[in-house]
Amino acid sequence: MGMKMFRNITVYTGTEQIENGTVTIEGERIQEVRKEETINVAADVFLFPQGYKLVPGFIDVHIHGAAGADVMDENLAALQTIASALPAEGTTSFLATTMTQEAKKIERALMNVREYRRTYMNPGQAEVLGVHLEGPFLSPQRAGAQPTRHMCHPDREQFQKWQEAADGAIRLVTMAPELPDALAFIRYLCESGVTVSVGHSDATSAQVKAAADAGATHATHLFNAMRGLHHREPGVAGAVLLDERIAAELIADGIHIVPEMVQLAWRMKGAEKLLLVTDAMRAKCLGSGTYELGGQQVNVQDGQAILADGTLAGSILRMGEAFANVQAFTGCTLADAVRMAAVNPAKQIGVFDRKGSIEPGKDADLVVLNERDEVVLTMCRGEVAYEFH
Repeated sequence: MGMKMFRNITVYTGTEQIENGTVTIEGERIQEVRKEETINVAADVFLFPQGYKLVPGFIDVHIHGAAGADVMDENLAALQTIASALPAEGTTSFLATTMTQEAKKIERALMNVREYRRTYMNPGQAEVLGVHLEGPFLSPQRAGAQPTRHMCHPDREQFQKWQEAADGAIRLVTMAPELPDALAFIRYLCESGVTVSVGHSDATSAQVKAAADAGATHATHLFNAMRGLHHREPGVAGAVLLDERIAAELIADGIHIVPEMVQLAWRMKGAEKLLLVTDAMRAKCLGSGTYELGGQQVNVQDGQAILADGTLAGSILRMGEAFANVQAFTGCTLADAVRMAAVNPAKQIGVFDRKGSIEPGKDADLVVLNERDEVVLTMCRGEVAYEFH
């Protein structure tokens, strides 16, 4: 791969805004970031109209599937399909997210991720950074679309088997902190370098605080599948909003959370402690119809994915849409949205040393937005993965 260069474009690095900026890429990494000057370098130059912006590639730490494929399909083609589809929405890396199923099925899905990461990951598609284990250590009272029959209490031995199957790739675990032995399990995960997320939980605010004391620093899809706010018991939602140690995911589609509640989360947590996620399922990128999620029939219509009983079953949200929505819902700046879509996710799962911002030495994961903040080009590790025509 030769040298590439973005010139005369507004650059949002994740920490600063550079007008008329130049970003130079060599191979898979960013070589230089600076204000535009006269540069005589042999490079493939990318030039865009006035008003276009260059931002870090989006990182989706909670996504189950896209374009007809699901992480739980247990085949390499499914992961390849997802990784190829996501750059069109500005996503350059993601956590392959599992769901509650029988232990052996989860193990096979994890082995599939391991094999994919070892063999099939190439520049020019979204990178699988690891796994988000969503279930089975969840509360049946707050199941959402997760099948309750396979839910169980935290099990260190079982987790170790899964982590071995994944070759250590499990980076994020969603769990209900009110379950038996949960606090000891949280401490164990944190000591192992795994980020712990409170989610699918009916915990009290005191139980969430205890989880944070034990090391939990993340909350899965804030307001969804958790005990909500009440004036006599703040619940999971209240505890997460108040605890500065916890960063919270938002599904900013206006369906899972109405705009006013996104604004409430923004006012309480700010740009530093919110992450944009999609929680998307296989119907994303496809049309309305009937699909499958964890052995359950999901009907997709009018932008919503729902089970037969009316329960929301993931989303068909794109990260580019979430990026635009959070600005419209809250009035936050584009720089704030960059933090929520790239910087914070990278920090939460321990990859900020190479992802999440536009800095020399980091992976060349870059997104060009037009004047309407629509994705027009996505680069994954130095290779153009999507270009709008």
